[in-house]
Amino acid sequence: MNIQEILNQPEGRRLEFKAELPEHSDLAKTMIAFANDAGGDLYIGVADEPRKVVGLDEDKLMAIEEKISNIIFDRCYPAILPEIKFISEDNKHLIQVTVFRGSTPPYYLKDKGKLQGTFIRVGSTNRLADESIISELERRKRNISFDSEVIPDKPVNDLNIDNFKTMFKEKTGEELSDQALRKLDLVKDMQGAEYPTNALILFSDDPLRNSLFHYAKVECARFKGVTTEDFIDQKSITTNIATQAEEAYNFVLRHINKGATVEGVYTVSRWEYPVKAIREAIRNAVVHRDYSLTGKDVKVAIYDDMVEITSPGLLPPSIDYAAMESRQSDARNKVIAPIFKRLGIIDQWGNGLKLIADELKEYPNIKLRWKEIGLSFQVQFVNMNLNSNTGTHSGIDVGNVGIDVGVGTSNNEILLIELIRQNSKITVKEIADTLKLSKRQCERIIADLKHRGILSRKGTNRTGYWTIAGL
Repeated sequence: MNIQEILNQPEGRRLEFKAELPEHSDLAKTMIAFANDAGGDLYIGVADEPRKVVGLDEDKLMAIEEKISNIIFDRCYPAILPEIKFISEDNKHLIQVTVFRGSTPPYYLKDKGKLQGTFIRVGSTNRLADESIISELERRKRNISFDSEVIPDKPVNDLNIDNFKTMFKEKTGEELSDQALRKLDLVKDMQGAEYPTNALILFSDDPLRNSLFHYAKVECARFKGVTTEDFIDQKSITTNIATQAEEAYNFVLRHINKGATVEGVYTVSRWEYPVKAIREAIRNAVVHRDYSLTGKDVKVAIYDDMVEITSPGLLPPSIDYAAMESRQSDARNKVIAPIFKRLGIIDQWGNGLKLIADELKEYPNIKLRWKEIGLSFQVQFVNMNLNSNTGTHSGIDVGNVGIDVGVGTSNNEILLIELIRQNSKITVKEIADTLKLSKRQCERIIADLKHRGILSRKGTNRTGYWTIAGL
């Protein structure tokens, strides 16, 4: 990708633009957030709102480079080693600062310490990490996963895993013996006794699962129309994780249409959506979700014009949905994923994304959209034949501008985002007056959009401006 193509990209998880060298703390936060996540590039000398190459003084390039290096060295810990380049575009000078994904996270501000100085990248913003995210970064450094950690609350022999044992036998033809449990990292020894890992608790039907992982469920809903205001049907799937994906898939099949066409002497039936792709997306949501994020469940939402799957946890840094046919594979849950493969539910070696891409070729009217919303990853299968000229859906291009704002978004939120898109410097009072809301209502909506990573504010209340994720 050449520099002009990069300049046409929106700011996001791995890309940021600045007209001039940011304040010391802002630069350090961005470098830390990139290092804690997938890495990224900061281009200095490019204004973002509106996007314009403003350039830097050629005589000051060396001084700016030295200042960047000093800020990163003095303020970031552990050490971050950026790659700094000088670039010329339209006879103007830019600086590109590249930070690679760090191998010793968490990275944080030296003067703030780990708990108050660790930042992660959420959309195009840097967000302070909470303790659960810091713990996940610590696990990444030790190359272990949350599902492999031991829970000493109950010995494994006292855990109710009868249904899981039966299913394992039916699907694999093998007994889930004590030796197999150890081999699969479902149990581990601790001070002479064997205790379950988080993975085995999630596969169990024991009360301990409901106690520790009450949020490890799939919430399904069929909404009336194209908003979340009214629903036709809903279901909470609270079984163990081995059966959740199939139950959610069956819920989808009950609420989408199936037609038939005549080809020669044969009648051929066809679903309105690529159901194999949807099934794969649901399976991925259950298998690869971040179970360490408490209070967050998988959501499967069906509207008149699309099927939407939302999974807790950002996309793993090494996975790129834009390259779906390249057979990518990166398991967040290193115990759960191999078991799902043994059960025949997923293909561990990365064929899942290719399967989705292949089936979508047979459905030219279905558009795949994917995005990160806050700390969740969302996939939408949008029926473009039903998705035109309505302007009201949470995933529709409002005003023909691609604003994807996610499930659960109200009309007021969509209208607010459209107002900001048209005028990034609009005030809260002006928004409230236009939407005929109280200022307090407007502030609540803005606070929620900020929390979900959709909206952010740059600069002060008086002289700053709004930015929308993905634009």
